[in-house]
Amino acid sequence: MMSKVEVNDTVKSLLEEVNASFPGEVRIGFGEEQAGFVRHDQAQQFVEEGKMLIKVNDITAPNHTASHELIHMLMILKGFPQLYFQLSTGEKDTDNQLMFLITELYDVIAHEVVVKEQRRHYLIDDEVEEAFFKGIEDAVEAEDAGKVDGFSTIRLIMMMDAITFYGNGLANFETRLVDAFPTTYQAAKKIMQELDQRTISNPFDFRRKVVKAFELIDTQLKEWDLPEIHAMEFATLGSVFSERQLRLSVKQLFQIFHSDLHEKAQDTHGFVGLGISDQQNAFVVPTPKDMPSDEYFRELYAKNVKDFFEEMKMPYTIR
Repeated sequence: MMSKVEVNDTVKSLLEEVNASFPGEVRIGFGEEQAGFVRHDQAQQFVEEGKMLIKVNDITAPNHTASHELIHMLMILKGFPQLYFQLSTGEKDTDNQLMFLITELYDVIAHEVVVKEQRRHYLIDDEVEEAFFKGIEDAVEAEDAGKVDGFSTIRLIMMMDAITFYGNGLANFETRLVDAFPTTYQAAKKIMQELDQRTISNPFDFRRKVVKAFELIDTQLKEWDLPEIHAMEFATLGSVFSERQLRLSVKQLFQIFHSDLHEKAQDTHGFVGLGISDQQNAFVVPTPKDMPSDEYFRELYAKNVKDFFEEMKMPYTIR
């Protein structure tokens, strides 16, 4: 069922901005659920023949939820790098869990941009802040006397997200967060202090911060003896190049490693292109079929970066 919800002028102008650069038409539709809390999974996107519907299933805070989705879309349209999952561990459940956690972590960094924009337009008020806290309580159980367990990873990511979301108003919620999540909240605070030394003003800054978040979370998980998420190898993150870098050879920017993981496209052992400067997975190629590996990679390394990325149909952004 769709319900009649009239969005405010800010959301209307965000929708116009998206439609101005989206190749097709974007509409917003509303469901009828009203859970009384706000969570990022309350909206979905459906694409059909050049049309996109943003379906806001829960109308607890319709302007907030709709604008959240629209700003995410604007970031993509402005060339903020996206995540791609081209590798598989061979275990479907493990893949799904990794994709979920890595996407949530990537979104924490994206939300720095989203929330800043929402606050600039007064789309987050006291009610939305309270509903966001209820959303955390609904999503994950409180810690058991601060013990680390199988849910600590998602709690940690949610605490990082809460710190981003509440921003300057964090003090109003800190006591409640510390009460329910003492261990993961403190760890999140430490990680965010390190991440917040840099602000995001363009796709390049954003990418650098995402990679840093990938790195810092594994350091923390290791400390807790929990499985690391290895996002720097498992997830492919879109590249941001300068004009000069596009003219370089692949060998000058990337090192290609044989991975124990399979690439999904042809189900062969994947070869992962890691950025020399940051060790982040930037592309995946299958095991070569028609020529010996060493010859194939010698040719690949010699290619011009721009030509190679275009040949691979791998999106990139120019700084």
